[in-house]
Amino acid sequence: MLMPFITSIFLRLLLTSLLAFALMIILGKPMIKWLQLAQIGQVIRNVGPESHFSKKGTPTMGGTLLIIAITLSSLCFGDWHNPLLIMALLTLWLFGGIGFWDDYKKLILKHHGGLPARQKYFWQTLFALGLTFWLYHHLHNVLGGTGVFIPFGHSIPLGVGVFVLAYFTLTGSSNAVNLTDGLDGLAIISVLLVALGLGTVALMESSVFPTSHVMPIPQTVDLAILAAAILGASLGFLWFNSFPALVFMGDVGSLGLGAMLGFMAVCLQMELVLVIMGGIFVLETVSVILQVGSFKLRNKKRIFKMAPIHHHFELSGWPEPRVVMRFSIITAILVVVGILSLLI
Repeated sequence: MLMPFITSIFLRLLLTSLLAFALMIILGKPMIKWLQLAQIGQVIRNVGPESHFSKKGTPTMGGTLLIIAITLSSLCFGDWHNPLLIMALLTLWLFGGIGFWDDYKKLILKHHGGLPARQKYFWQTLFALGLTFWLYHHLHNVLGGTGVFIPFGHSIPLGVGVFVLAYFTLTGSSNAVNLTDGLDGLAIISVLLVALGLGTVALMESSVFPTSHVMPIPQTVDLAILAAAILGASLGFLWFNSFPALVFMGDVGSLGLGAMLGFMAVCLQMELVLVIMGGIFVLETVSVILQVGSFKLRNKKRIFKMAPIHHHFELSGWPEPRVVMRFSIITAILVVVGILSLLI
């Protein structure tokens, strides 16, 4: 831990991002080569867009390196004594572990479909409830109560209602990022932009950028360190994941990163602001829900050409890079709107 020797938070943020980025760049190529030799490649569904068939066999499970880079850089420049930082990293590893087991069964053990959905949701629920229980007691002890910030409004108390909101934030965010991970660069760009937004909020809630619009919460500065680690590691991963992708993150990356974003939002009491910032994640999830509901209730009629919705635009004639760029632009706008909702 180098934190005691570096007093400037801005220098720590910079060094955290640079270290995470360097780890990804240095270790990325060897990991891709190892994944290729181990024949751990992407499985493409026959019902997917034909343009994706060429991606079959592309190395996946690259999210493992993302988790390692984020963890090492955060611990290097963060405060090990800050429970929010440690529990956020635990969230990353727990949900990433679910994704790792899913990828392992699907890609290495060759079990069709990987981890059954029922088992996946069981472990997600178990971990989410445990983390929610800890969050409730921690926030109650630190703040004297729990609440949620209403965008363009004020914070309102929740009490035990935080259990419900935190549970759905953790599991919903985890699965939403997983659904978004279908095009080269789409999920990781969205994650880094939302992390940048949450990191800004963390600085606003700490003593670095104090503002009267949000409730000051102790220890949130290390969530900004974590956001910096996500930013650096994501940029490093994007180096290899941009179109045409040399590696995919797999469920190990998407489930872990999504849950950690949800955990950060709960710590900051910004669950509803996360809904704004992660609007693309919400759109992707809702498109799947609507598609499945329509298929079951309307005699197999579909609303979209394919869900999640990014595939709908692909099948409508948009090239993959155009879909990624336009979705990323929307996410950037929504992140700015989310930050402004705390100031207006």
